[in-house]
Amino acid sequence: MKTPKRIQPLVEEGLIDEVLRQLMSGKEATVYVVRCGEDIRCAKVYKEASQRSFKHAASYQEGRKVKNSRQARAMEKGTRYGRKMQEEVWQNAEVDALYRLAAAGVKVPRPYICFEGVLLMDLVTDAAGHAAPRLNDVELTPEMAREYHAQLLHQVVLMLCAGIIHGDLSEYNILVDEQGPVIIDLPQAIDAASNTEAEVLLERDVANLATYFAQFAPELAETQYGKEIWALYTDGLLTPDTPLTGIVELDTHQADVGAVLEEIESAILEEKERQRRLLEM
Repeated sequence: MKTPKRIQPLVEEGLIDEVLRQLMSGKEATVYVVRCGEDIRCAKVYKEASQRSFKHAASYQEGRKVKNSRQARAMEKGTRYGRKMQEEVWQNAEVDALYRLAAAGVKVPRPYICFEGVLLMDLVTDAAGHAAPRLNDVELTPEMAREYHAQLLHQVVLMLCAGIIHGDLSEYNILVDEQGPVIIDLPQAIDAASNTEAEVLLERDVANLATYFAQFAPELAETQYGKEIWALYTDGLLTPDTPLTGIVELDTHQADVGAVLEEIESAILEEKERQRRLLEM
């Protein structure tokens, strides 16, 4: 096929020899199957911000670092240069996440390079060597659903132990190769320690998995793995080998409202006294 304009720089640099076909087009990127020497890989071409339909980008960008203060100020002001930097941060987040997660043992495609808004990485394939299907296109038995759910929970734990939360995990960004699920699409991945919405996003990712697999194994709908994983993480007890139950004990103790109000009143009086002393000085 004709080489897309965005991929042409990689061809000129010798990183890609031939574009074979378009694999898919999504809300944030178009993916092509390409040949690099004797290897068949895929090239993910990110769409411009004005063309993306992905929502809530600000939630995912919280806590992300930039190279210097000039770039940070430009991003805050929304200048042309700042928007360009914003795009680089968005795209590099996926590359960084893929390298970190691969090193942590998470099943993700191996990245090679991100050049001019194009991410070159491994093509995930099935047993026959064809492009692997998305999870939502695979027919599941109850046993397969339970097994894939368990595998993905383990991947979520590995990710969190590496300090990363996917942030948009669902059956649409999980591929299934010969061994099982492979997690893809990570430009919105967040740092668990620096993003204030980390808990919400982690629990949503896990709830999405439970909701999908519960169609085939209904008992999964009643599990609370997200809350359990986050509680273990915040208590410093989460490891890749931590056993999970999916059960979380609810705190049934009633709050002592009177004691709380007394603490507030005491703090108010203390502050008033401090202000009075300042005025007398």
